Amino acid sequence: MAIYKPIIEYLTDFLDYLEIEKGLSNKTQENYTRFLNKFFNWLLDKDLDKLSPQKLTPDHIWKYKVYLSRHIDPRTKEPLKKTTQNYYLIALRSLLEFFVERKIPSLSPTAVKLSPNKGSKQVKFLELKQLESLLLAPDTSKIIGLRDRAILETLFSTGLRVAELVSLNSEQLKLPKTPREMELSVIGKGERVRTVYFSARAVKWLKKYQDLRADLDEAMFINYKPGIEKTGVSRRLTTKTIENIVKKYVKIVGLPIDATPHTLRHSFATDLLAQGVDLRLVQEFLGHANIATTQIYTHVTNKQLKDVHKKLHGGRKLKK
Repeated sequence: MAIYKPIIEYLTDFLDYLEIEKGLSNKTQENYTRFLNKFFNWLLDKDLDKLSPQKLTPDHIWKYKVYLSRHIDPRTKEPLKKTTQNYYLIALRSLLEFFVERKIPSLSPTAVKLSPNKGSKQVKFLELKQLESLLLAPDTSKIIGLRDRAILETLFSTGLRVAELVSLNSEQLKLPKTPREMELSVIGKGERVRTVYFSARAVKWLKKYQDLRADLDEAMFINYKPGIEKTGVSRRLTTKTIENIVKKYVKIVGLPIDATPHTLRHSFATDLLAQGVDLRLVQEFLGHANIATTQIYTHVTNKQLKDVHKKLHGGRKLKK
């Protein structure tokens, strides 16, 4: 019969798993360590430091959740927020996923359910008509307008994070002469590599902007502030500048939502889900390491289920 170590002694193995199997960065590993240490310290306080994975029970999970809900944050002197509690629970669930991968008997990761966060804000996204008006807002008769149109089209087509967008280089894109769909590998959050997809429409505007450029800056999107080309510094746009560009056109169009570049990323994900794309695939498109992060978009699938039931359920055809 196999003999397993106490749960606490699996931290190093788990971090190796995060690095090698999941490709997570050192910073992300540090966060997981910090979150798991909360659970390990709880085990120590409860004299459970010798508890092995196969002896972990739902009752242990429940008592740990109770502990988290009543724990006072030493910095704020307030109970932990639900979102913070969930970070600790997600880390614990990831540890159980590691046990599954290594065929170490333990609880199923589904035994760790997140705390409901009733105060969480609903994801903000734009409807297609709002998106269309936003995309059409830049004056494309000028190079700045062309640049801005290409930025907006790219954000919605790819679901890129704003930091991923500003890091793009012209040479990296290798735009086709005739606009068509294309794909590109990008390095995202946590140093994870994923493929993003550009629609033919997005490629068309990127090509128009790139063809009009006469500078030698390697960045795909650059600053046109008068005199900046003489300073010798990189003209690459910053994340803050991209945010200001999006806000500028939101104001021009008069959208009711205070949209940001991340709103376009939300809109990208929401549109995919509305078209029936599985949540797991949306997770891949967005580059989320954990499906729990993607689940913020379930407001869309929930509404879809309600609409489909209302429209198609056979109960509508029954006689009164």
